[in-house]
Amino acid sequence: MQLSLHAEYALRVLLYLGSQPDRVVPTAEISDAFGISKNHLVRVMHTLSDDGYLNLIPGRAGGVSLAKEPHLIRLGDVVRQAEPTLRLAECFDVKANTCVIAPFCSLRPVLKEALTSFLTTLNAYTLADLLAGGMRDRIAETFVTIASSGARQT
Repeated sequence: MQLSLHAEYALRVLLYLGSQPDRVVPTAEISDAFGISKNHLVRVMHTLSDDGYLNLIPGRAGGVSLAKEPHLIRLGDVVRQAEPTLRLAECFDVKANTCVIAPFCSLRPVLKEALTSFLTTLNAYTLADLLAGGMRDRIAETFVTIASSGARQT
C-alpha cells in the first residue's frame, strides 16, 4: 500500500506546522521547504482546513497554522480524511468492481482487516508523538538550514 501524495503532503504540512508553534506560516514557505507545488499544497491545506486541522488566514500577511493542539491530531484520522479512497483492491469499490469472484472471494476480508490494522496503528499516534523527544526542534532546525542555504536538502 502506498499513500497518495495528498495524504503524504497532509502529514508533512502538519509536521511542519507542529515544528512552528504559535506562528502563522506562509504557504510559500512550506512549499519551498518541501519542494511541493504551491497549487497542490493549497488543495492539501484546504482538505486539512475542511477537516478542522488548520486555520487558513487569507491576505498578504496570511498563511496557515494548526487549529488543534498536536496531541489531538491522530495520524490515522488524517490519512483517512486525506485519502480519496482507501481501497486496497478493485473489489473495495462496489460501483467500479469488475472482479467475477468478488461475491465469494476470501481475499477481500483479509485486505479489509489489514487496512483496519493499518489505520488503527496510525491512530495510536498523534502529531505530538511525532514531535516528541526533541524532534520538534530537529525538524524546525532542518527547515531553518534549508531556508538559509536557499536550497532543499534531499
